[in-house]
Amino acid sequence: MQHSHIDGPDGAIRSNDYHVLPATEKQILFAQKIAKSSNIALPVDALADRQRISQWIDTHKSAVPVTRFSNYPSSKQVGFAERIARIKRRDIPHECFRDRTMMSKWIDSNL
Repeated sequence: MQHSHIDGPDGAIRSNDYHVLPATEKQILFAQKIAKSSNIALPVDALADRQRISQWIDTHKSAVPVTRFSNYPSSKQVGFAERIARIKRRDIPHECFRDRTMMSKWIDSNL
């Protein structure tokens, strides 16, 4: 990652990396899960910012073992769909609970 530098009024060089955002808790937890399940080290510098951790996750996420539940929707996705279903007074098709893509499509079509 390139950081530009600015000379301050006192001649000191200051980094212009105010746009660099820290890694989110969700990213860190997911990266730790990948590292643990794949038995690989999670480098400290990968946790430095969102871009670095995202690159590390993209590189290593294929190492996560696939289970029969890997394609199931997340609990947050199910909860959101259930709120929509209550508001719209509609049922969520049973097959949506076994496929995250189908659940996503159902949510999108009922917003």
